[in-house]
Amino acid sequence: MTEAALEVHDLTFTYRNRSEPALRDVSFQVARGELVLVAGASGSGKTTLLRILNGLIPHSYRGTLQGSLRILGHDPTDVSLAQRSQWVGTVLQDPERQIIGAYVLNDVAFGLENLAVPRPEMLRRIAGVLDALDIAHLRDRETYALSGGEKQKVAVAGSLVMEPEVLLLDEPLANLDPAGVDEALALIRRLVDAGKTVLIIEHRVEDVLRIAPDKVLFLEAGEQRYFGPVEGFLRVAHPQEVKLPAEVAVQRLQEMEPRPAPPRRQRQPDAEPLITVEDIAFGYTEERPVLRGVSTAVYPGDVIALLGPNGAGKTTLVRHLIGLEKPWQGRVAVRGTDTRDASVAQMAHTVGFVFQNPRHMLFAPTVWEEFAFGPRNLGFDEERVQANVERSLRVVDLTDYAQVSPLALSFGQQRRAAIGAVLSMETQVLVLDEPTAGQDYRHYIGFMDAIVQMPFAAILFITHDLDLAVRYANRVWLMYQGQLVADGPPEEVLVDEDLLRQCRLRPTSLLRLNRARLPYTGRFLSLEELASQKSLSE
Repeated sequence: MTEAALEVHDLTFTYRNRSEPALRDVSFQVARGELVLVAGASGSGKTTLLRILNGLIPHSYRGTLQGSLRILGHDPTDVSLAQRSQWVGTVLQDPERQIIGAYVLNDVAFGLENLAVPRPEMLRRIAGVLDALDIAHLRDRETYALSGGEKQKVAVAGSLVMEPEVLLLDEPLANLDPAGVDEALALIRRLVDAGKTVLIIEHRVEDVLRIAPDKVLFLEAGEQRYFGPVEGFLRVAHPQEVKLPAEVAVQRLQEMEPRPAPPRRQRQPDAEPLITVEDIAFGYTEERPVLRGVSTAVYPGDVIALLGPNGAGKTTLVRHLIGLEKPWQGRVAVRGTDTRDASVAQMAHTVGFVFQNPRHMLFAPTVWEEFAFGPRNLGFDEERVQANVERSLRVVDLTDYAQVSPLALSFGQQRRAAIGAVLSMETQVLVLDEPTAGQDYRHYIGFMDAIVQMPFAAILFITHDLDLAVRYANRVWLMYQGQLVADGPPEEVLVDEDLLRQCRLRPTSLLRLNRARLPYTGRFLSLEELASQKSLSE
C-alpha cells in the first residue's frame, strides 16, 4: 500500500478567545500524488485546516488543537516551521501577504536562497516555473507595479519553485483571468501527474473539476460534510451555494424550489450620462502607456461588466472614473464636472469604489464603525447612518460580526466588509473591482442579487468571472491592451469567440448553455431561469 501523504484523524481546533471550534472532528486521508479539492463557504474552516497542515497552527495562531496529523509518514508535532515548509508548500489567498521581494526574480528566488540552492540550479528552476505560468516577461519587474492577477501568479511561482512534496493552494485562481486560470490549472495537473500531492481550496469549483481532482473534501460550518469522489460531491452540494457546472446545477435546481433570481435591470441610454470618458490616454510611466484612446459613457440603469485580461487597463480606467488618476489627454466628467476640477472626496458623493484588495480600505476598530465612517463624513444624520449600516450589514451577511475588527475577518469576509462600507454611503454609481474573487458562491450570489436591486443609478464591476456578466450585466465593456475593443449587450459581445479568445476569456458552461438557448430565449438567463424551462424550445 502506498504511504499516505496526509493522514488526518478527528482534527478539532478552537482559536484563542473563541468559544466555538473553527474545525470539528475532521478525518481524511490523502495518498501521495492525489489532487484534492477543498470546497465550502467562507468561514467553513478551510483556511484553518490549511494552517494546521502547514504548521501555522499552533506556531503562529494560538488555540486548542486536538486530534492527530501525519505528513509523509511523519508526526510533525515537534518539527520546526522551516523543516515543515520543505514538506508542505503554501500559496496564500492574498498574494500581497506572500510577496516580499522588490523584484519578481528576487521574490521567486527567496525560498531557494534560504535553502542555499546553487545559483545555476536556482535560475533553472525559476525560469521553468516562470515559463510554465507565462510570466517570464515579468522576471525583472518591480512587484509593487504588478496587477492583482500578476501578483497572484508570482506568489504561486514562489511556492512551486521550492518543489515541495505537498502543495497547499488557498484560492490560487481568485485574481486570474480565464486564460491564466487555464495555465495555472494545467501546471497543477502536471505537478500532480509528476507525483506531487496537491490540496486546492477554491470557490471556483467548476474550474477545478476540469482537471479531474481525485477527491473532494466538503466542509460546512467547521464540520466535514463529505469526503470522496467528485460524483458524490455533486449530489451533496447545493447548486445555489456551490458553483457547479451549469448542466449539473440546472438539473439539480429542477428537482427543488430554488430562490428566484432578481429581474435584470434596464438601461436608460437616452438619459443624460452619469459619467463620460472622452478619448483618454494614460500611463504610469512615459514608456508604458496603460490606456490608449478610450471613449465611453455610463448611463442610468447600466449594470456594466468590465472584462479583459490581466494588465489590460481595467482598474486604471476605473481609477479615472473616481478621480484617483487624471488622464494625460482627453477628459473624464462625472455629472458634467471634469475630474481635474474636483477632489476625490467630492467624487465620492457620486461614485463609490470598492478596491480589489479589501485591506487597502479597512481601518476602523469594528465592522460597524467601518460602515458608519463614510456616511458620517458625507454629513448624514445619525438616524440615517444607523439605518444604512444595519441594511449594509444584512446585505453582505456580516450582522453577527458588527462588533468584530474587520482585520480579524477572513479574507472573503473582508471583501464583503469593504463592499458594505461603500453600500452604506448611498453613492449613485457603485464601482466594484473583482467583487466575487475569493467569495463562496452563496455569498456572492446573495450580495450581488441584493446590490442590483438597490437604488444605485448605475453599477460597474470589474471581473474575470464571465458568469457574473451573464447573470447580472446588461452591458459589457471588453478591454485589451489599454483599449475598449467592445461595448454592448452581453448577448452580442460574449458570442464572439474570436474576440473572447483574443482577450484571454474562456466560455463557461453557463455561457455555453445560454448560447445554445439564445435562439429561443432572446437573452441570457440565470441558472434559476434556465431551470424553469423544460426544453430548449420553451
